[in-house]
Amino acid sequence: MSNPSDGTAGASRLEASLNVPPSLDNSLAQSDSEGADVALAAAGDQRAFERLYRLHAARVHSLVRRMVGGEGDVDELTQDVFVRAWQRLSTFRGEAQFGTWLHRLAVNLVLNWQKGEARGRRRFDDGADVELRPARPVAQDAAMDLEDAIGMLPPGARQIFVLHDVEGYRHEEIGAMLGVTTGTTKAQLHRARMLLRAHLER
Repeated sequence: MSNPSDGTAGASRLEASLNVPPSLDNSLAQSDSEGADVALAAAGDQRAFERLYRLHAARVHSLVRRMVGGEGDVDELTQDVFVRAWQRLSTFRGEAQFGTWLHRLAVNLVLNWQKGEARGRRRFDDGADVELRPARPVAQDAAMDLEDAIGMLPPGARQIFVLHDVEGYRHEEIGAMLGVTTGTTKAQLHRARMLLRAHLER
């Protein structure tokens, strides 16, 4: 009589012979599950969208927090991202991963929010350049880590640092998002890195 475990062992040997890493197999299964939830959510299935929310909320929240620093309600903006995603799911064509589409939507929402905030500040600042303001003061005794340092960057430098060094966008993509030249994005990125180094070396 054959051992019931022989089938499992045989499958494992087959996977090994095909050089299929377990992590890849799990990743493909998760991708298939996510794709099914995206399709269901686009058809109006709120439970499927809740699963997508649980899968992506932490990273979207982290992205929003890094982009806005201490200037906005991170929780509220994160919720706005998912509300917008729910409203626009019908426009998702699957040409990129859902997570990529969601993060680009989050970036655009935060940038639009920041533009509105900047316009409001300029009405009170008599045309002052918001992006050249000094970083927010921090208590001298506070422990300084990278997240704190990113939050202290001026808005323009922080935007470009997060988009380039954290999220992996190219300078050309960032320039198109912000309506500036790649020379400007490179200069702001250099500035952000120098400020971060100065903060972290204190």
